This record gives sequence, structure tokens and C-alpha cells, in this order.
Amino acid sequence: MRHTAHIPTVLSSTLLVAALGAGLTACGGTDDSALSGNPYDAGDQISFGGPTGEKADPDKPLEISAKDGGRITDVTATDARGRQVAGELSEDGHRWHSSAALSPGDRYTVHVRTENGDGEPGRKVLSFRAAKADKSRGRLKVAFGPKSGQYGVGQPVTAELSRPVKSREARAKVERGLRVDSSPSVSGSWYWVDSKTLHYRPQNYWPAHATVNVHSTLAGVKIQDGVWGGAAKGLKLTTGDRVEAITDAATHTMKVLRNGRVVKELPVTTGKPGFDTRNGIKVVLAKEAFVRMRSSTVGIAAGSADSYDLPVHWATRVTLSGEYVHAAPWSVGSQGAANVSHGCTGMSTENAEWFFNTVREGDLVKVVNSGGEMMAPFDNGYGDWNLSWAKWRQGTALKADSGEQAGPERVAASRLRPQV
Repeated sequence: MRHTAHIPTVLSSTLLVAALGAGLTACGGTDDSALSGNPYDAGDQISFGGPTGEKADPDKPLEISAKDGGRITDVTATDARGRQVAGELSEDGHRWHSSAALSPGDRYTVHVRTENGDGEPGRKVLSFRAAKADKSRGRLKVAFGPKSGQYGVGQPVTAELSRPVKSREARAKVERGLRVDSSPSVSGSWYWVDSKTLHYRPQNYWPAHATVNVHSTLAGVKIQDGVWGGAAKGLKLTTGDRVEAITDAATHTMKVLRNGRVVKELPVTTGKPGFDTRNGIKVVLAKEAFVRMRSSTVGIAAGSADSYDLPVHWATRVTLSGEYVHAAPWSVGSQGAANVSHGCTGMSTENAEWFFNTVREGDLVKVVNSGGEMMAPFDNGYGDWNLSWAKWRQGTALKADSGEQAGPERVAASRLRPQV
């Protein structure tokens, strides 16, 4: 799982110098370090690289160099919230430089400690404000999904970005800032569906009765040139029992399991040849007590032998393209014996109502032994679980190897179409 950590922020040579040129203030103070008793003012012993300016440029790194035979022993730079700026000090103590980026508009304090040729300690404290982002810079906003609430153990977490992120380096920064914490803790990973969409799932399903908290730590972090992380509203998910429905198209039956135990076996009918139900694992998307299903919405011409226009009750949606589990009183004679639908899983009105009231969004509906194609991972609802964990891990930018771009581009989602 993801764990909260410091967000690296950064200074820059141009930063401090810029700040020095426009109101950067220096001050002394007490220090608890044993080597800091009566430190001398190190202002003349250090220098900052880069041009001066009105305010520190958040896009450029901070560089602090020692001069006149002295050496830098330590540099600590923090923002107003106490977050430390990442940086590196050379082994000889002659140069320190930041390794991240400043957050536009934030105020920073830099503590520089030095040592002269006689080993005497020096010190300088500097404060400045980074320049605010101008109109040419953008904010990367993140919208998490689904909305907070209780879901089944198959519910993926989604993150929709306000602008595309394409480079592997920038994607890795985004992933590090999108945190998913669960109790009980489980292993999980983000997958880049396309340049603006990520899905998160555990290696296996979420545990039953788990709590999942999702939040972003990207605010103020530089993602790529001209783009900085913005604020994001977090969400909290909880899971109930592990509910799975397994439909065998060959035996025309559905077994419903709760926490691994079969609680009901139902006779069903699935898609007939030419309209075969998709195989694989699907996730409940929504429940509609009543929906009008028309064949014209799935490309079947009105007046043909396969056309239909039906009032349907107790409809549980599992794909964007219109596959449901629903009441089909017109096919009760075939349920448990033959597949006669146009792709949906049909059952009696009584059984459909029971199923409708038993499952919730995020519960699992699996179809096996159908003549249909496999459920697609991303373009028709939540087919995330049809990817093996090894395949899923290929969609993250946080990998040791750095060759191909992480995550394929997604095909546009299908229209919301009901099919019986």
C-alpha cells in the first residue's frame, strides 16, 4: 500500500538569488547543536548561483557554494508547513544543490551551516517566497472515483487527471503522490489506462469489511514543465461481504457466493449464438429497478426477427455497452436449459429481485463457458480483474526498467446501451 511521506520540494540557484535581490531576509538565532556555539556570520563565506530577480524562480534548482577556504557542513531548507526540500551536499563540502522544485507562491527558510579553515562554525539563515505560478503554468487536478461509500470487494479506484501526463518520469511523480491506504493492508498498484486516467486495484480483491482511504499529496509538486500539482478531494471506501456471482453459460446456472460459501443457485439464460455473453470477470456498475430496453440501441434494426422493445425490471448493469443481469419472465421456460438472450443474463422476476437486493456496486459477476469474447479490461466498464497481476504491473510507471511508456492508450468507452 501507499504510505504518506514527505513531498520533495525544491529550491534553486536562481531561487535564492532571486529572493536575495528582492526582499530575501537574513537573520541569526540560537542553535542547539553542540558545534554551533557563537557561530560566525557565514554570509561572506557562501554564494548562490544564478541571476538575481524579484522572487525565486520555482523552476530552477538552488545552489549554495562555499568560498574563501570554508566548507558547507549542512543545509536545511523547509517550506512554511515544515516540509523539507530535497538536496545533496558534495563530499568536499564545497557545493549543495536542491534536487526537486519549489512550490509557486510558498515561503521558504534555508539554514546554512559552514566551517572555516580553523574548524570554527558559521551559520546563515535566509527566508524568501517563491514566485507565484504565472498564467503560462497549469495545475494538474485529480478527481478520484467512485464517490465515497460502501462497495463490493471488486471495486477499482480511479483517478482522472485534468491534463495529459505522458512521460514516464512525470507519470512516476504522479503515482508517488496518489496514495491508497487500506485496513487491512494489501498490496496494490496503479495502472495507466491512458494519459489522463489511472485505475488502482490490489493484487487480489479487497478484503471483506475493509476501509480504503485515497488522497493526493501532489499539491505544489512540479509534475512537468509548466505543470504543478493542484489540490484534490480524497475519498473513503468501505467494503462489505465478498459477494460473487458465477454464471456457467454451458449449464445455464448462476451460483451466488457470500464470503466463499454458495448461498443460492439460480437457473438462467445467457446470450444465444451471435449474441453470446462476454466471458470473464465484470464488476457491478449500477442497479436500475426499471429500464426500457430497445434493440435499436445495440444496432438491431426495428422489425427484424431479433428486434425488441421491452420493459425490464430488477436490472443490474455490468457493462457500459448494456449487459445486465435482469428479470426475463418471457424466457422462464428456457432458463436452466438454453441460452436465448441477446447477451444479458436473464432469470425469473423473483430471482432477479433477490439478486438485485443482494448485490451492490463493486460486487463481482463472472461468466464462464460462453461462446462470447473476453470482457475488455477498460473500455466497457470495470474489466480490471481480467488482467493477471503480472500484466497489471506492466501498467505502472514505477518500474526498475525504463524503456517503453507505461500503460497503453485507452479505446473510447462504448455508449450506455441496454441489451437483452
